[in-house]
Amino acid sequence: MAIYRDEGMVLRTVKLGEADRIVTILTRGHGKIRAVAKGVRRTRSRFGARLEPFMRDDLLIAQGRNLDIVSQASSLATYADSICADYDLYANGGVILETVDKLITGEDQPAADQYGLLVAALASLAAHRHDPRAISASYLLRALALAGWRPRLDSCLVCGREDDLTHCSISGGGVMCSADRTTEAIRVDPVTLDQFRALSRGDWRTLGSGPLTPLCDQLVEKWGEYYLERPIHSLRLLDS
Repeated sequence: MAIYRDEGMVLRTVKLGEADRIVTILTRGHGKIRAVAKGVRRTRSRFGARLEPFMRDDLLIAQGRNLDIVSQASSLATYADSICADYDLYANGGVILETVDKLITGEDQPAADQYGLLVAALASLAAHRHDPRAISASYLLRALALAGWRPRLDSCLVCGREDDLTHCSISGGGVMCSADRTTEAIRVDPVTLDQFRALSRGDWRTLGSGPLTPLCDQLVEKWGEYYLERPIHSLRLLDS
């Protein structure tokens, strides 16, 4: 049985049998994997707490026929301690984990850039560096951009003009001027457009410490669900 070592972030877990758990992990070198963590639900488990969502671990994994097996796990960063103690952090952290889990559909495919972005987002969230909702919104837009869906926000999709950008087309992939907008394009005000641009770039100086506009929240949600081709349930939780 081949064994490999990698670092990874735990995305989600599912119970298996009486004491085991199937763990979905995004790793730096092997992409997304699913592995069995044996005995981790027992109270005397050596590393059960290290294999929970928001935990970044150094892992020793044995390749299996259907599922890999986690042989060892040591903590590199315990983001869960901070995130799970605060509802806003936890809810927005859920958006981040759900986004990357749905975005990366294939297993055992390297995704080093996505892994780096995920680690940076959760580290920022756990350290309270910015508004939690802005962190999850920026992560969603930037993760989709890495996957090939980068919004065009500085010039009209139709004519290329750089002024009078009054609408945003989710299906078109960016902004439009008032003269060439399509019927499904959403009218956006200058503040919302500036926030959406800043989120897509991770420009925290422009975003500042104020809240996102309701329309910016709506655009982020629509953008994510359109390009992921499925709802982001954690975002619906934030809206409730």
